[in-house]
Amino acid sequence: MNSGYLINIIRFILLVLVQVLVFNRLNFFGFINPMVYILFLYWYPIKQNRSVFIGLGFLLGLSIDFFSDTMALHSAATITIAYLRPTMMRFVFGINYEFQSFKLSNTTKAQQFTFLALLILVHHLVYFSLEIFSFANLLLIVKKVLSIGLASLILCLLFGSLFSVDKE
Repeated sequence: MNSGYLINIIRFILLVLVQVLVFNRLNFFGFINPMVYILFLYWYPIKQNRSVFIGLGFLLGLSIDFFSDTMALHSAATITIAYLRPTMMRFVFGINYEFQSFKLSNTTKAQQFTFLALLILVHHLVYFSLEIFSFANLLLIVKKVLSIGLASLILCLLFGSLFSVDKE
């Protein structure tokens, strides 16, 4: 088995376990539950089969839904960002994304931050729009997207720097 596949399997399992066992039980300020499992979709290799990636996004969301009892909300949000990831990458990285030698680690920290923030923003927007599902509560959706998104972004950046393989 290729070591890249093994690393992705370990990341998948560990991020699901950390999300379900640790972060789903946290309630900062009574309502902030960070979602760090999005890192799997951020770290997944770029030039892999897109259908497999969307399928893995669905399995990731379904795994979180199964343990969180959230009625496929995570699945819908992860499929959305898995599907939109190439578009987001073109937006953030420009034409460089199209080249075969493109690697996320070769980009600037600002581009990596922007890409992760965009993934989290779209995920949370889809998730909380489906969860609340009411235009009357638009301010609640915005409040949750921004506050939980910020907490998720901070923790994802901490996890990213903790498990970084960069040798600087």
